[in-house]
Amino acid sequence: MQDRISELSTYRWIVVTAAALILALAMGSIVNGMSAYVVPLESLHGWDRADVSLINVSGIMGLALGGLLMGSVADRFGTRSVVLFGSTIMGLSYLSSALADQLWQYYTLMFIAGFFGAAGIFAPIISLVGKWFPVGAGLAIGIASAGQALGQGFVPFGSAVLINSLGVSSALAITGGLMLAVLLPLASLLRPAELARDGHASCVGDQDYPPIRLVVPMMCVAIFLCCTCMSVPLMHLVPHIQGRGYSADQAGGVIFLMLMVGVLGRIAFGKLADVIGAIPAYMTATGWMTLLIFGFILIDDLSTFYIYAPIYGFGYAGVMTGVLATVAAHTPPARRGFAMGVVTMFGWFGHANGGFLGGYLYDMTNDYAAAYGIAALAGALNLLVVGTLLWKIRGPGETSPAAA
Repeated sequence: MQDRISELSTYRWIVVTAAALILALAMGSIVNGMSAYVVPLESLHGWDRADVSLINVSGIMGLALGGLLMGSVADRFGTRSVVLFGSTIMGLSYLSSALADQLWQYYTLMFIAGFFGAAGIFAPIISLVGKWFPVGAGLAIGIASAGQALGQGFVPFGSAVLINSLGVSSALAITGGLMLAVLLPLASLLRPAELARDGHASCVGDQDYPPIRLVVPMMCVAIFLCCTCMSVPLMHLVPHIQGRGYSADQAGGVIFLMLMVGVLGRIAFGKLADVIGAIPAYMTATGWMTLLIFGFILIDDLSTFYIYAPIYGFGYAGVMTGVLATVAAHTPPARRGFAMGVVTMFGWFGHANGGFLGGYLYDMTNDYAAAYGIAALAGALNLLVVGTLLWKIRGPGETSPAAA
């Protein structure tokens, strides 16, 4: 029995590693991978920047709406089969997009990639990682979500290199091929959370958690606001730096460095959530992001971007870890897949909202100052909402089993 428990204790870290790598490629592509395509598609077809930004919005909206369904489907039919399905759909959608030459084609294919692909990956995987770690899940979730940060740096940077060398269509085709070659083998490693069934789960019931009708709605509002904030630089930092007179490779290098430092931030804030509690860690990361985001508008020099962006990125990266750890800490395991799906749906709505607002306000003003100002306001409102949630559940709620 002890050998079996030891084997499963080791295997759960294999699950975390596979989850991190899957999220790197899948979420790095769907969340902000299209940022590298904004200026090339604008130049190639003469489309407005707001219209091009809607390609990314379409993918994220698909992810949001699909996540509402896929979290519950994974709880019922198993994470592995759902992630295998989602990975296949994503790969085929990106391969097909290499043939697109109309906006509606990009919109349709990215929506499919989000709804049936990425939605079958994100919420199910995060829920599975939390179940493998019934106690002290913050660090594990931080490592898994760090994979997403890794991808959000590598995918736009790699895409920019591919676009400059081979063009838009070839870059999309290569991305789709990599998804099929890499994601499917990794998805096969996602075994069910047997560790919890072998005696390592906390012996608590649903009644020991705060009311889900309190936590989920407030976290939906909070994540919508924080993702509206963070998605502006995620989608528009590259074109903003290009607008300062620098090349796509130089701009891509800045966001790449920012998101690589963000990998450390996600892990650090995951550990912080285990130490001080999920909600306080979430608020710390959100405050960091909110205070620094408008500073990008005040920078003209490339070297200053390279210094400032990693400082911002370390704190910003902890926001999503804080969100996921908060949901894991304050919702019962039996309903966690549902809770993750609903909350992250509103997060992707926020990503789509911020990505579109960035392009729309730029087209209106020919400048990014208004967009980054709105982003800072959204971050401040998020702090107000999360602070209210902390106040409401302070006490027994703040010592929920997963946070204790």
